[in-house]
Parts: sequence; structure tokens; C-alpha cells
Amino acid sequence: MKRLVLAWAATAVAATGAGVAVLGLLGNGLTGASSHVLTGPEVRAALATATPRAVMTPTGSPARTRQEKLIRSAGGTVIASCDGDQVTLRSWSPAQGYAADGVEPGPAREAKVEFEQEEGDEVELTIACAGGRPVSRTSS
Repeated sequence: MKRLVLAWAATAVAATGAGVAVLGLLGNGLTGASSHVLTGPEVRAALATATPRAVMTPTGSPARTRQEKLIRSAGGTVIASCDGDQVTLRSWSPAQGYAADGVEPGPAREAKVEFEQEEGDEVELTIACAGGRPVSRTSS
């Protein structure tokens, strides 16, 4: 019985050692290159020097760039995008105490979402595209 316990302990120690060695190897990446987390200033510098790439369609012509915008209101937030003069609501999220109702997500010349409270207060966002960018109009 002692031999069986000793054999089990030796196997457990060997397996643990092998696991630690493999995790150490993976921690440095499979190619041996170490990872580096960027700081805030490094991220800003990288974004400042980034250049947009043209996206090509299957026909070889440049694709139109879709412009997205986060729109905030007292009733909630919306992410809208424009493709030419067509607006599409990508997502909408009501603020606490509000619920989304009457959503017209597009794509269309105008998209709408109503955020309503139980007490009857209502915030309506109407979004369209101007110059290829989403613009909003709020009514209560």
C-alpha cells in the first residue's frame, strides 16, 4: 500500500512539474516573444500615427466607409451608423428607469427610437445622416 501511495505522489509531482513548465512556456508565447501591454500614452501615440486602409469590394472598387456615432440622451444611448444617406441603428440601450419602444432601426433616411418611463415621460431620438455622419434630434 505504501508503494502505491508513493507511486501516486511521484506521478502527481511529475505531472505538476510538467504542467508548470508548459504554462511557463505558454506564458512567453509559442514563438518565445514576450507580450507587452500598452500604456495609455502608447495607445494614443499608436492611434495618432495610424492610417486608414481602403477596403475594397469584390469588384475591386473602394468600399464606402461606414461612419458610426454614439448618441446619448436622458432616455438612453444609441449607436448609429451611416452608409451614404442611409442610417442604421446598430444598438440602443435605455437609461435606468426607461424602456425602449417604437424602434425604427433602418436602414432608411431616418431612424427612430423612443425611450419611455413608467410615469409617461418620453424621449424620442430621430437620427439621420448629414455629410455621411449620424446626426440626432431629440424631442420629449
